[in-house]
Amino acid sequence: MTEPSEAPLLLLVEDDPLVSLAVEEFLSGAGFAILVASSGQEAINLLEGDASLSAVVTDVRLGTGPSGWDVGHRARELTPSMPVIYMTGDSANLWSAHGVPGSIVIQKPFVEA
Repeated sequence: MTEPSEAPLLLLVEDDPLVSLAVEEFLSGAGFAILVASSGQEAINLLEGDASLSAVVTDVRLGTGPSGWDVGHRARELTPSMPVIYMTGDSANLWSAHGVPGSIVIQKPFVEA
């Protein structure tokens, strides 16, 4: 009998508690383990301390401190192949200038499909 594989660990970065909870529930339901950060600095600290992360899902605007763009760039500095997904309500047009290569952006509001 083979051991079940562990769920991929995603870093979710969102400063709005209600949005964070909804996205966390959706991703958990899709089979991912979730590590949540509510600020850019908290996310960067987690990235620098946890080599087992499989991907980053980050809001772009995170209040004061590092932005989601900064989080994506730091993730790629640490792990060049790290998948990065940006979420934004108003900054999608800045993605090509500020996002990391090979990333994607999801426009808020979004709904489960």
